Amino acid sequence: QVQLVESGGGLVQPGGSLRLSCAASETIGSIKAMAWYRQAPGKQRELVAVVTRDGSTRYADSVKGRFTISRDNAKNTVYLQMNSLKPEDTAVYSCNAEQSGGFYFWGQGTQVTVSS
Repeated sequence: QVQLVESGGGLVQPGGSLRLSCAASETIGSIKAMAWYRQAPGKQRELVAVVTRDGSTRYADSVKGRFTISRDNAKNTVYLQMNSLKPEDTAVYSCNAEQSGGFYFWGQGTQVTVSS
């Protein structure tokens, strides 16, 4: 079982930046894919960004060009750099790990609030 701990959320003004971190309890190099999801109040959870074991990345259209997902295998950590934040980016952001065989693990989530 993979344990994930997110950090880095907070309150930021529109146009600002935040970097979220997701620390994993095991070597992420062996994990099929790591992803960030978000869920805003009253809305369904949506996929924000994914990075696969081979380094490929994919983003939601709403964050392309503003968010960057990256992984540091040496630190067993995945990051989400968020720039040019908008009020509509306000949500609870959760880290997800997909292991081969269809096993998924979730972190507890971190709140991001974009407001002036």
